[in-house]
Amino acid sequence: MSLPPNLGQRNGILSLTIKDTSALYAAYMPFIKRGGLFVPTSRSYRLGDEVFLLMSLLDEPEKIPVSGKVVWITPKGAQGNRAAGIGVQFSESDSAVCSKIETYLAGTQKSDRPTHTL
Repeated sequence: MSLPPNLGQRNGILSLTIKDTSALYAAYMPFIKRGGLFVPTSRSYRLGDEVFLLMSLLDEPEKIPVSGKVVWITPKGAQGNRAAGIGVQFSESDSAVCSKIETYLAGTQKSDRPTHTL
């Protein structure tokens, strides 16, 4: 997968490591069309910015490349001590990533546990 034009120059590549299903549950954004993930970061982004991330997911042997756009921003100092970061909506070409995440999270989607976004 190649980077969209100018993407790597402006915001770089984000890296996300998710080691267990609890962390995956907290980061996953099922209410976003095509799914998405919350990525903790101190970098500044705007809604609609294109981003590229390399994700290490649980016991997957290789990093998973994901492209998408910023659809959520939690600023530094947000209420409730929430981590600063962005919500990245998966691109249409990353539907397999969403399916893989939902398979890992089977049975936890109806939980009342808080997440990074809601």
